[in-house]
Amino acid sequence: MAVVTIVGAGVIGISWAQLFGKAGWEVRISDPRPDLQEIVDRQLPDLPVRGVADLAAAASDADFVQEAGPERIAIKEQMFSTLAANTRDDVVLASSSSSLLPSVIAEGNPAADRIVIGHPFNPPELMPLVEVVPGTQTSPATVARAVEVYRSLGKLPITLKKEVPGFVGNRLQKVFNEQAFYLVQQGVITPQDLDLLVRASLGLRWATTGPFESGVLGGGPEGIRHLLTHVGSELTFEVGAPDPSKMDALIDEVENVYGTGEENYQRLAEIRDRRTRAILEPLDWQEPARGDRDQ
Repeated sequence: MAVVTIVGAGVIGISWAQLFGKAGWEVRISDPRPDLQEIVDRQLPDLPVRGVADLAAAASDADFVQEAGPERIAIKEQMFSTLAANTRDDVVLASSSSSLLPSVIAEGNPAADRIVIGHPFNPPELMPLVEVVPGTQTSPATVARAVEVYRSLGKLPITLKKEVPGFVGNRLQKVFNEQAFYLVQQGVITPQDLDLLVRASLGLRWATTGPFESGVLGGGPEGIRHLLTHVGSELTFEVGAPDPSKMDALIDEVENVYGTGEENYQRLAEIRDRRTRAILEPLDWQEPARGDRDQ
């Protein structure tokens, strides 16, 4: 049985552990927190998962490493130094980082050629995407192995051509969220109605076609060029930006709608996961682009 070491027992790490465990991997999850085994017993029952507090011991003899620790470069540098010293030379050291560049994480690390970003969308167990982001020293073999592992887990790995802060998914999300914050702050729409609007329009559209393919379809038979030179040419308005001094009020408004706390989080997460599972099965995430189809 292949062995994976998951670093970090937070939301992302636990979800990775569920994914690997259900795929038949032996999972070692490492975190210095004193309640590690309690978390494993409660959240990962009936899976081949065990908690190993000591990172070096958890990494020993691992076949793949998926780090999901704190988003702090000093902590990641320390963790990857330990991982480099306690894994074989052929073991991929993947980070779930949401924005830190792999070349920065790998700086000065003797295993820099084995370090790569494997950024999931939350929760990794359900969301198909994994952004594979090589650093300047990441070897092609590391990228190929990471892609192979993620595909074997049923994920859709997309390899970026080069590293960029925030990668692609979070850069798009940042711009979108800032406009959402701005519109709520301006009194144009409530947080709840904005969520409903996105679910009933862009979210539904982008779950089946991405922005570029949507543009092709939006232009009819003449395609995206027609869309951009007609309807698109009139979208000349300024979009504005959120006011940082008013973020507390916006957060209060969101929390008044959706609530806070562990029990509430679990309720919302169950609703999200049920909805996500309902739409995943009919969608073909591996459908090739037109140029890749059999002739």
